[in-house]
Amino acid sequence: MGNLGDPNNDISFDVLSRLPTKYMPRLKCVSKGWNRLISDPIFMKVQSQKREPLSGFFFQQKYEWCNDDITTISYIHVEKQDVDLHQTVFNFLPEPVVLLASCNGLVCCRSCSPFEDPCIYICNPLNNNWIKLKWDAPNKENSFALAFDPCRDLIGTSTMFKLIRVKQFETDINALCFSFEVYSSDSGAWKKSEETCKCNNNLHKNKGIFAGGVLHWLTDGDEVLTFHVENELSWLVSVPLPSNEFRSIPEACIGDSDGRLHYILVSQYGFQVWFLEDYFESRWSLKLSKTLEEMEEQHSQFLYNLRERVTQRLEVNMEPWVDPLAFKDGYLLMRVSRKIMLYNIETNKMQIVCFVSKLGTSSIFGTVLPYSLSLVPLNQA
Repeated sequence: MGNLGDPNNDISFDVLSRLPTKYMPRLKCVSKGWNRLISDPIFMKVQSQKREPLSGFFFQQKYEWCNDDITTISYIHVEKQDVDLHQTVFNFLPEPVVLLASCNGLVCCRSCSPFEDPCIYICNPLNNNWIKLKWDAPNKENSFALAFDPCRDLIGTSTMFKLIRVKQFETDINALCFSFEVYSSDSGAWKKSEETCKCNNNLHKNKGIFAGGVLHWLTDGDEVLTFHVENELSWLVSVPLPSNEFRSIPEACIGDSDGRLHYILVSQYGFQVWFLEDYFESRWSLKLSKTLEEMEEQHSQFLYNLRERVTQRLEVNMEPWVDPLAFKDGYLLMRVSRKIMLYNIETNKMQIVCFVSKLGTSSIFGTVLPYSLSLVPLNQA
């Protein structure tokens, strides 16, 4: 039997590539041979083609009325019993950045304003790989989304992804539409899609969620904007329950689990999780439903007086007591008053992550992105 420390040994390659990604940084320290093997683009490509579970969430606050960017980015790990915050994850980049999107181990971010040399970074925080894209006509209001499926990119050592920029514009007849610009890593260029989608609502809270080859954005008008990345087709999907069915203002977010789009709703009717079964008929199935009384009883140490707090929100400008922020693989990150909470809908386990102020400022607004570990390689700039 060959030496397991030999990077050219097929046994080493086969054994190490079967292990979870989270062990790779430590295994690289075992020997120089393992370091070379795990750092090899072919090994990284093979290992990245596994579906990895959620590792954690990135959280970056932003000011509601101020144009300045908050540069602190916190990483919330979901597996550790005592939730830790890590705020140096993106220090490998040449400048402070603002989070834009994430997908299957890749993260998209931009330069902070005021802009001197505006650019966009696509990076992998696990192996510190990154590439830099020129950002023409920078606009902080643009929404970006990443589409990357490592299981489809089986040939070669390069990483193929697409970055989609969504813009809202007004037509000649005073209607609002969304347009789509697509950057392909394969061609290394942007192109404007011929597809547009008429929609009078604004994108709300979540960044683009990539599931089943489709990108999804929640709007503030009871609809989800979708864009099929390969076919470049767009349409609107109605949410399970329109807001006019509620006495108080519901709070919601979207996410993906088991390859399906999920919709999480908190209202006077309780806590509900839906998943999308049919795009064209906007047909949803209810996965989980609990009344506010049940949630308060099961998690009394975290959700004291929950029903009264939620149903009291009758005014548009009133701050929500419970605000679902992001959902991925059964984990929901949410804000409850001034605390950030992590809730596993499968195990019904809830824990406090931190107070909002520990994230850098007292602002309750921000970008929250789920993140799964991956060794997917990128050509460093």
